[in-house]
Amino acid sequence: MEFNKKQGRFLHEVISRWETSGVVTPEQAQSLRQSFLVKPFDWKRLAKYSFWLAIACGIIAVQALVTDRSLIELVEKIFTSFDAGLSISFALLAALMYFLGYRRRLKKPGKVFSNEFIIFAGVLFTAGAVGYLGKMLDTGSGHFSWLFLLSFLLYGFIGIWLKSGLVWIFAIVALGNWFGTETGYLSGWGAYFLGMNYPLRFILFGAVLIGTSFYFVTNKRLAMFQKSTYVLGLLYFFIALWMLSIFGNYGDLEEWWKVKQTELFYWGIIFGLAALGAIYYGLKRDDPVSKGFGITFIFINLYTRYFEYFWESSEKVFFFAVLGISFWLIGWKAEKIWKGNTKE
Repeated sequence: MEFNKKQGRFLHEVISRWETSGVVTPEQAQSLRQSFLVKPFDWKRLAKYSFWLAIACGIIAVQALVTDRSLIELVEKIFTSFDAGLSISFALLAALMYFLGYRRRLKKPGKVFSNEFIIFAGVLFTAGAVGYLGKMLDTGSGHFSWLFLLSFLLYGFIGIWLKSGLVWIFAIVALGNWFGTETGYLSGWGAYFLGMNYPLRFILFGAVLIGTSFYFVTNKRLAMFQKSTYVLGLLYFFIALWMLSIFGNYGDLEEWWKVKQTELFYWGIIFGLAALGAIYYGLKRDDPVSKGFGITFIFINLYTRYFEYFWESSEKVFFFAVLGISFWLIGWKAEKIWKGNTKE
C-alpha cells in the first residue's frame, strides 16, 4: 500500500508507540513498517491538473485567435491567403496530431495525460479546419448548423477509432450545438420550434442521449463511451429542465416578464419530480451518477424556488442559516460514508 507523507508519518508514529508500549514486538513493528510505502509526491495528480490547465489555455488561445483580427491576418500570411488553404492546413495538422497521439499511446500507454493532450491538439485543429471550410463555402444563407454536424461526425469517428473519451465528449457537444442551431434555423431563428422553446427542446435532447447511453452498454465498440454519454445526457436534461422551471415555455423576455412566477410553479414541480426520480433510480440501481445528479438538482430547485417566491419578503439571515445547515448535513453524511460508519 502507498500513502502520502502525512499518512506515512502518522503510521510510523503509531507503530513506534505500539513498539514502545509492548503491543507489538520489534520484529512485528519492522514488518509493519515494511508493509507500506510513502509516496514522496503525487506526480500523477500534478500531471492531470497540469494537462487540464494546458487544455484550458489551448481553448482560450483558440478563442483569442478567432477574435483577434491581427492574429488571423498573420496566420493567413503564414499559410495562405485562401480559406481553402487554411482549412487544408489545419486538417493536415489535425491528422498529424491524431497520428502522433495514436502512435505514442501504443509506445507509451502509461503516459495517459500527455497522450490525451496531443489528441486534444488534434481536436482544436479539426475545429479550425471545419471553421475555415464553412467560411469558404458560406453562401450567406445563415445555415451554418451543418458545420456542427460535420464536427460531430468527424469527432465521433475519430473518438471511436482512437478509443478516446475526450474526443467523444467533443462529439457530443458538437451534436448539441448542431441540434440547437438546426432547430433555430428551421424555425427562422424564432423563439419556438414545433411549439417548444430552447430549454424544452434540450430536455428532449438530453433524454435521447440518456436513452442512447443505455444502448451503448450492449455494444462492445461503444461501451467505453457509455458513461460520458450518460453524464452529458443528464447534464443537458437537468440544466434545460432547471431553465424551463424559471422561464417556462416562453421565448420572449417581454412576454415572460408579464407572467407571474406562480403560473410557472408546475414546471418547478416537474423539475423536482425528475430529480427525485433520478435519486430513486440511483438508489435502486446503485447508480451514483444518477443519485448525485438528483441530489444536486433537488437542492438547486429548492434554492431557485426560494429566490423566486420568498427572497424579497423573508429574512436573509434565515435563508443563509438554512443554507448553512443544509450543507452541514451534506458534509456530515459524506463524512459518514467516507469513514464507512453508517450506524452513527
